[in-house]
Amino acid sequence: MSQYFPTPDECARHTIFPGVHIMTAACEKMMLSVVDIEPNAVVEEHQHPHEQVGMLLSGRAIFYIGDEQKTLQAGDLYRIPGNTKHRVVGLDGPAKALDIFAPVREEYR
Repeated sequence: MSQYFPTPDECARHTIFPGVHIMTAACEKMMLSVVDIEPNAVVEEHQHPHEQVGMLLSGRAIFYIGDEQKTLQAGDLYRIPGNTKHRVVGLDGPAKALDIFAPVREEYR
């Protein structure tokens, strides 16, 4: 096992909502999460104290952040301040996103 180059088998994996699967890698103060969203899957509305920034890598999904909503596609960025309510709805095909959290979400480590 490398301290600097984790393999997918060494990363944590979780299903956080039905049809929403994550793979995470963390350092001391931040965490990266690759999110796979099945067609029509929903990340239910929630909030957490962690700051979150991300990019939709593929597919399309509707992001609801605070009092705004936007349909994102590959290459689009988003930022979610701590304690801001947010929700994501996958559209007709699969989607993949990259999230970065600070501090680390210990429940996903």
